[in-house]
Amino acid sequence: MASSSDMKGFFKQKKKTAAGKGVGKSKANKTTSFKKPKNSASVGTDQVQPLALISHGSLDLQDDYDSNEEVLRQFDMSLAYGPCLGITRLDRWERAKALGLNPPKDVERLLRAEKVNAQCLWDGRI
Repeated sequence: MASSSDMKGFFKQKKKTAAGKGVGKSKANKTTSFKKPKNSASVGTDQVQPLALISHGSLDLQDDYDSNEEVLRQFDMSLAYGPCLGITRLDRWERAKALGLNPPKDVERLLRAEKVNAQCLWDGRI
């Protein structure tokens, strides 16, 4: 059987607290100084973007597309009309109409009248 002197080295000893009242509050209020890295991207900062993030002289990283494509992308993103993978936009619209989901009429007009991308936003990406 192990003696108590051997156990002191095995188990950590607990710190003594003031008047045995349990864990006391730390008297030292340490504040750590956090330095922001140079060229950090934070909300509400006045710092400029690092040159590595600038593409072709423009900070805008959005794709170029017109308002018609924006309407069709919103249709693609809406789960109310069912999944859009593996099906064309027009087929999806017709399926939603057949199921009584009331898809937007302007989407049908765009898909039948104008030359737009027939595949959904996620085609080839997932």
